[in-house]
Amino acid sequence: MDFLILGNGTKPQVPVEAERMQQAIEERGGRVVRTDLGQEALLYDELADVAVVLGGDGAIIRAARQMEYRQIPILGVNLGTLGFLAEVGPDEIHLRLDEVFSRSYRVTSHMMFKCLVESPSGRAQILGLNDIVIRSGPPFRMVDLELSVDDEVVSRFRGDGIIISTPVGSTAYNLAAGGPVLGQELQCFVITPLCGHTLTTRPVVDSAECVYSVRMRQSEGAYLVVDGQEAIELSSRHRVTVRRSTVVFQMIRLAGKTFYKTLHDKMHWGRMANYRVEPKAES
Repeated sequence: MDFLILGNGTKPQVPVEAERMQQAIEERGGRVVRTDLGQEALLYDELADVAVVLGGDGAIIRAARQMEYRQIPILGVNLGTLGFLAEVGPDEIHLRLDEVFSRSYRVTSHMMFKCLVESPSGRAQILGLNDIVIRSGPPFRMVDLELSVDDEVVSRFRGDGIIISTPVGSTAYNLAAGGPVLGQELQCFVITPLCGHTLTTRPVVDSAECVYSVRMRQSEGAYLVVDGQEAIELSSRHRVTVRRSTVVFQMIRLAGKTFYKTLHDKMHWGRMANYRVEPKAES
């Protein structure tokens, strides 16, 4: 099998683990096509069967963006804190690498999005995995925006901003802002307002077949942030459009690793608090 090893080389543990991983792969007869601990886009002839990504969820998002429209399955090795996407620890992956070589895993597919940013000065298109966030920046006044779905204006509101998230991104900023957790393989977007200046604005889940557009009505200091990694300053002359991409993000799931198990293990979802019920005193 051919492998890529990707990660954030500024993290001290990543270069060390990259060397260990390359040695383990080569001991099993595999080949490392490229080790890239930066953020450069990958070339077509550098792609492989599997990309091993060392780091946290941010490293996985960065790797998906590096591969652009030539996605290959990613095996995430968690060297960060939470690691919701990077499910396997560094010691565990060395114990289970034989499962990868025997292809004893399943590959799940997850939607990505295209974000088109238009203004009189030009246009830019960005591929993303998690979410786009339009939010207030200095001087930190409320933004005033208009949301359209398939060219129908569905909401005008003021507040700190808005999140448009994929199912994979639903456990990130969307969750922290009060949005719902979505099954990662669903085909939909969740729209979550940030501190809307009204009691009637709530998160909404809608189809990935729709096209979502945000027009800035008043936007002093507003920014567009894509996947938490790319920021563009906005004005009232900008329009941001989000739609499902034609390419899908692919994750390797080893046996015993499921979405709900990760929710339980990483976010303690569904667990009851530890408390003691005192028995009733007999009358």
